[in-house]
Amino acid sequence: MSDKTVRIGGGSGFWGDSAEGPRQLVERGNIQYLALDYLAEITMSIMARARSRKPELGYATDFVSEVVRPLAAQLKARGVKVVCNAGGVNPLDCCKAIEAELAQQGVALKVAAVLGDDAMPMLDSLRAMGVREMTTGQPIPDLITASAYLGAFPIARALAEGADIVVTGRCADSALALGPLIHEFGWTANDLDALAGGSLAGHVIECGPQSSGGFFTDWREVKDGWADIGFPIAEVRRDGSFLVGKAPGTGGLVSFATVAEQITYETGDPRNYILPDVICDVADIAVRQAGPDLVEVTGVRGRTPTDTYKVSGTVQDGYRALATLMIKGRAAVEKARAVADAILGRTSAIFARDGLGDYSETSVEVLGAEDSYADAPRVDERREVVLKIAVRHANARALEVFSKEIFPTSTSTVQGVAGVFGGRPKVQPMVRLFSFLVPKEMHRCTVHVDGRAIEMPAAPAVSARSPVRAPDAGAAPDAPEAVALATVPLAAIAWARSGDKGDISNISVIARRPEFRDTLARQVTTEAVARHMAKLLRGKVERFDWPGLHAFNFLLHDALGGGGVASLRYDPQGKAHGQMLLDLPVQVPQDWITRGLVAEDA
Repeated sequence: MSDKTVRIGGGSGFWGDSAEGPRQLVERGNIQYLALDYLAEITMSIMARARSRKPELGYATDFVSEVVRPLAAQLKARGVKVVCNAGGVNPLDCCKAIEAELAQQGVALKVAAVLGDDAMPMLDSLRAMGVREMTTGQPIPDLITASAYLGAFPIARALAEGADIVVTGRCADSALALGPLIHEFGWTANDLDALAGGSLAGHVIECGPQSSGGFFTDWREVKDGWADIGFPIAEVRRDGSFLVGKAPGTGGLVSFATVAEQITYETGDPRNYILPDVICDVADIAVRQAGPDLVEVTGVRGRTPTDTYKVSGTVQDGYRALATLMIKGRAAVEKARAVADAILGRTSAIFARDGLGDYSETSVEVLGAEDSYADAPRVDERREVVLKIAVRHANARALEVFSKEIFPTSTSTVQGVAGVFGGRPKVQPMVRLFSFLVPKEMHRCTVHVDGRAIEMPAAPAVSARSPVRAPDAGAAPDAPEAVALATVPLAAIAWARSGDKGDISNISVIARRPEFRDTLARQVTTEAVARHMAKLLRGKVERFDWPGLHAFNFLLHDALGGGGVASLRYDPQGKAHGQMLLDLPVQVPQDWITRGLVAEDA
């Protein structure tokens, strides 16, 4: 096997991520490719509105101002190529802005755009075909955006045409890394294991420093802190196995746990992680510490991809407004709830008088009172809390009434209303996610480079065939012989990571030691998780076994108040759900504590 490797740096996890990531990777990472992820569902709707106001917008302008402008000369000198989805809903004008900046600097870099993700023109055909929402079965409504998650082969084609900067619209996040790997190694659509390995490498770096010490359960172990956190670098081999590291001298931490947490992030069933170019089976992978701040990942398996693309659409669903108030003094929690009742009661009465109808939805959270937890708060009395009131209504005029009735609480309710954050609440359109599947054969991509538009199928033909394995039952092992037990929080024996898929909260639980796995299997059941998260959960809980990582992946359905783009909650993407689950009490052998395997005060 060839010793060739490809080094790809993950410099952005979202639109608005630190501009220091790309700079660090280009200047200190010794990388060949810089992958930058900018898009999410809400981002697409924001970009669509921007383009409707000004046709030449609709892309991540930050990419031009914060990456191309300061780094163009270094990209050229160091031979670093860039792949990004900064194109949003307007990749061509994004490329024009990049080319204008390069021309102004006199830097000769070739720019290419990948188009084909926009599903808006085919909505009428899809409605006629009877295509419906993936989970609810609802027919397709009027959408703001509809973008298919495209794969990596069009990106590889753009690189083969000599592009130095490739700009896409919506594609799978991991495709930003997989495209360069297909180009460098000559992988075909039938190299399923390699494609799966390359996809997982892209998944590990797609969220920036989430895999290199950020967003980590054991945050105190990140001794160098986050001020100069190292953004992740994947060094990928021809067979798809890879190493994860970071630039020398940077902060953060690359360990088994930081990488394992990111591998499990938002993946659902580890045997069927569906991506446009391949279905990844990551259940039996091997992850090992290969050196200081260096982790090796092997054993990824790939299976035949599906014949459909997932399309994420956004639809306007009324309007929203959110107010936050500081409440201080004795009985602060009780005061906060009284203030919320007063605001909602007064405004509802005004709506009824003026014929506006009632709220579509309200959400009251007293931050500091542990409102999200199913068990009793650890401290009965709080003297300082933040009251959050979020509301949704079909009529924007009604929410203007709500907005005006926030400040009067400082004179008409309790003593202790100490401040309203951000002034009068803004009334904003409410956006809801609408996802559906589209046959791949309906999509065609075009790669725009050198003044040409190269047409190609969005998905190449695959002759290899492989079965899709059913989800594991995750059966618990037999209970051990009777031993002395002690009760500890789940955090004492596990790491956790959480994120979202629409209105589904995905929480992974990873054993800190292999011998802890059976305890997780017996005690961290779907029933136990449902009880612990009962305040947030409205649907079922699924559990998937992850033997390669001594872990389990949980899907909590209807647990995010409608999901990231539609939720009124303060944590609409379930980012803190893993930390909440780590408070679950579990029983462990007292001997584990005596031997120092488990810390009682974890």
